[in-house]
Amino acid sequence: MNIKGYKSILSLAACTLLGTSVYAQSWKQEAVNCLNNGEFAKVEQIIGSLKKKEKKQHAFLVDSLQAMMSRIRNDFRLTPEEGKKLLLEKVPNATDEQIKTWKEKKYLETRIIDGKEWWFRKTIRNFGLLNKELFASSIIFDKRKDYNEYHESCEYLLSQKADENNVRDWKKVEATFVLEVPANEIPNGKVIRAWIPFPYDNGRQRNFQIISSSSAPTHSVNSLHHTVYMEQKAEKNKPTRFEMKFSYEVGAQIFHKGDILRNLKPYNTQSEEYKKYTSQELPHMLVNDRMKKLALSIVGSETNPVIQASKIYDWISANYPWAGALDYSTIPCMPEYVLAIDHGDCGQVSLLYISLLRSLGIPARWESGWEFKADWTGYHDWAEIYFEGTGWVPADVSHGRTTHNEPFQDFYKTSIDGYRFATNEGIGGELSPKKKFIRCETVDFQAGEVEWGKGNLSNWKSSLKINKITPIK
Repeated sequence: MNIKGYKSILSLAACTLLGTSVYAQSWKQEAVNCLNNGEFAKVEQIIGSLKKKEKKQHAFLVDSLQAMMSRIRNDFRLTPEEGKKLLLEKVPNATDEQIKTWKEKKYLETRIIDGKEWWFRKTIRNFGLLNKELFASSIIFDKRKDYNEYHESCEYLLSQKADENNVRDWKKVEATFVLEVPANEIPNGKVIRAWIPFPYDNGRQRNFQIISSSSAPTHSVNSLHHTVYMEQKAEKNKPTRFEMKFSYEVGAQIFHKGDILRNLKPYNTQSEEYKKYTSQELPHMLVNDRMKKLALSIVGSETNPVIQASKIYDWISANYPWAGALDYSTIPCMPEYVLAIDHGDCGQVSLLYISLLRSLGIPARWESGWEFKADWTGYHDWAEIYFEGTGWVPADVSHGRTTHNEPFQDFYKTSIDGYRFATNEGIGGELSPKKKFIRCETVDFQAGEVEWGKGNLSNWKSSLKINKITPIK
């Protein structure tokens, strides 16, 4: 996709994100245009020229614009000199002409802000993952251990007995989630509101229990993002620590492709669920002519939805390598961004996958949270696909890159391991209780969210620690 085309998407989606009334007044459109063009100083001038009453009336939009600029600046914070110095540590003899070529090939991601070039803070690491011309052998070597671990895990899971829901290898997980706001971040005695992720019943998770919490917990109601809400008062010179110890049971769910094909029935296209999960959800789940044309070019004459989904999965895995992502809240349209930049992390490729499937009339939806081992945790996003005759089937298109060798290359197309902590069944939803200010993460929800009476808080840290994993016999 050319840059001009991407900018038009950027403008459209930014307007969608920043308010449906953005065209109602010229300053709003001008501010969004300046944001899109990297003219941040002009955005600040526009905001600064607003009268106090108007600024208060449009406080959410003003906050959104300022937050967007802050997050983009945080991502693009390396000067060209700093970026080149780090790059030369990887490629000592790199020339300016080569660097220009690598930018054109999208191995290096940069942005112009107020007339100056800035390099993405993760771009040097990403360069080593994306430039297969220089690093193919080292990439393969680094991943060999991961491949072996995944293959051993798949082999073990396939040997286990499944229950009536195709879930096996149940285990009890005990964990601690901590969210800490630094001392003196807000005035003494003021209330801090925090939302912490919590697991939910998706057929692979059950028996949830809060063992202890730092303050009275309130569970979310009717939200796509399953949370526990807490409040605490800030104390002078002391960090405010929100802590929740909890347990739940989780298993691996495995569906065999052959069984899905044998049980496959025509979709009930009149059902509300079918309509919901094949429809467009702006800005990140696209169902349009472009997506349908792309999907059809991938699947060809194939009409079986199980095989269509498999072909699209393989196409994404083959064409879009993993790389560290920008702040999701600054990406106006995730599927378009992946197509424009030629790589994507787990959430980005999952949204492209969901969009392509929905464009073919295959119901697909989002799920996300954390992935973990006994000594490691990390954010992760994946998808679920609905096949009539079987039901909802998990699919992790990002993990398609880790199981290339037979006999496990298709494992994550219709299965998922049990080392997951799922907390989201959608994106961009309202938290419960409702947040008063713009979220730090406007798409996903994994780290938590924090605010106080006068605004959102972004200077805080959170972590998930796995305390114990006990197999259930």
